[in-house]
Amino acid sequence: MRLGLIGLGRIGAFHAQTLSELPAVDSLVVTDTVPAVTAEVAGRLGAEPADSPETLLAAGVDGVLITAATNAHPELLLAAVDAGLPVFCEKPVAGTITEAVDVARKIAGRDDRVQIGYPRRFDAGYAAARAAVASGELGWLHTVRATTLDPAPPPPAYVAVSGGIFRDCSVHDFDAIRWVTGREVVEVYATGSNRGDASFAAVGDVDTAAAILILDDGTRALVSNTRYNPRGYDVRLELHGSADSIAVGLEDRLPLRSVEPGATFPAGEPHRFFMDRLAPAFRAELAAFTEVVAGRRPSPCTVADAMKAGWIAEASAVSLSEHRPVRIDEVKA
Repeated sequence: MRLGLIGLGRIGAFHAQTLSELPAVDSLVVTDTVPAVTAEVAGRLGAEPADSPETLLAAGVDGVLITAATNAHPELLLAAVDAGLPVFCEKPVAGTITEAVDVARKIAGRDDRVQIGYPRRFDAGYAAARAAVASGELGWLHTVRATTLDPAPPPPAYVAVSGGIFRDCSVHDFDAIRWVTGREVVEVYATGSNRGDASFAAVGDVDTAAAILILDDGTRALVSNTRYNPRGYDVRLELHGSADSIAVGLEDRLPLRSVEPGATFPAGEPHRFFMDRLAPAFRAELAAFTEVVAGRRPSPCTVADAMKAGWIAEASAVSLSEHRPVRIDEVKA
């Protein structure tokens, strides 16, 4: 198949490399707002350069991937859907929840081939955890713990447009909790602090956050995030039930040092960044999109899924600001 990719920044260039290695992809068309970047990536991967998104959409592609800046997502997503093409769009759907609601409304009834990028749904550990919950082997869940700890802060320019830690970082944990447990979040209490770079506080953000999520069956989920974890990139999920407890990410590359006498775990080189921790998941995610393009499967992560994680992020942001529990239906009202 012939795919087009719009946006060749850090994640876009990474995806372009992965797509070029997938057996299902026969040819790749790429474009970026910086012509030199388009030329470099196209030359390195043997892809076809396009001088604009409009040119790419008219290049006879079978599907489109959007990895451009967040503020460009709504316009590009709508253009691809209007062109009748299957679309993969990195999260979020839009820069604000209001814009995302507008996009969802405009593509209603045409969104069965729109896939939003949440790679943990394609991580082997998270998939195994979901299967364990579904099988009933854990009994009833009482506690879930989810963690995303970045090794270092993103640049201040990124922080200024990220939407804040809950919308940018925690939202991956929110989506994973929903997907793995099969439950919906009904209430949130969130808190946060700034003890590092002043760029976070300057835009009303925090560099370290925690949230308690109340699920619709009474399960409590604890989400912990920070921009400061110099030992490495730490992504984990724990599920504690009445019959058993399991963990995702508890392996030799876990960026955590034990101080127990004689302990040798973890023994491997810590994960340094999300691209090495989640590389197999990204590949599986894009391979799934090729199946969506081919018509062999529905979208594995719909706009509706992304919206539900987004509402949790919105409730968390309100909770942080107002220092109180916030129900999801309150922010959706």
